[in-house]
Amino acid sequence: MSSDIVRIGIFICNRYHTCAGGKCLRSLRNREGAFSIYKEGEVELVGYTTCDGCPGGNIEYAPAEMKKNGATVIHLATGMLVGYPPCPRIDYFRRYIDTAFGLPVIVGTHPIPEKYFTIHETLGTWNSAMWQELIAPTLATPEIRLAYN
Repeated sequence: MSSDIVRIGIFICNRYHTCAGGKCLRSLRNREGAFSIYKEGEVELVGYTTCDGCPGGNIEYAPAEMKKNGATVIHLATGMLVGYPPCPRIDYFRRYIDTAFGLPVIVGTHPIPEKYFTIHETLGTWNSAMWQELIAPTLATPEIRLAYN
C-alpha cells in the first residue's frame, strides 16, 4: 500500500449487531488478519455497520455514505466467514460494492479464531475454491488464531 491514508469501512453480519468490534479494532491496530496488508502507512476507520440482516439491505446504501466519509476500501468482517452458516451472500456483496460504488472489497477483518477454524475445517465448510479465496486474508498462524479465540 502507498503512504496515503487508507480509509476503511467495515460491514459486520447483522447476527452480531451488538458486537462492540473489539477483535476487528484490535486486528486493525495490530495489522493482523486481513488488515496485515496495511503494514506500512496510516489507516483510519470511517464507517462500521451491519449488513442489516438477510438479504443485506444495507449493502445497497451504506457504502455510499462510507465513500462520502472518505472510505477507500471496504472490509466484510470475519464474522461473515465464521458464523454458522457463513454468509451465503458474501461473494455477491463483494462484487456488488466494487461494481456499484467503485470501492475495492476485502473479505475479512480479524484473524479467524482457532475454535471457528477447527469446526469449519471439520465440517468441510470452506472446501471449495471460492471459500478458500474468501478466507485467505484471515488465515493466520495457529498461535494468532488462538489469540483471537
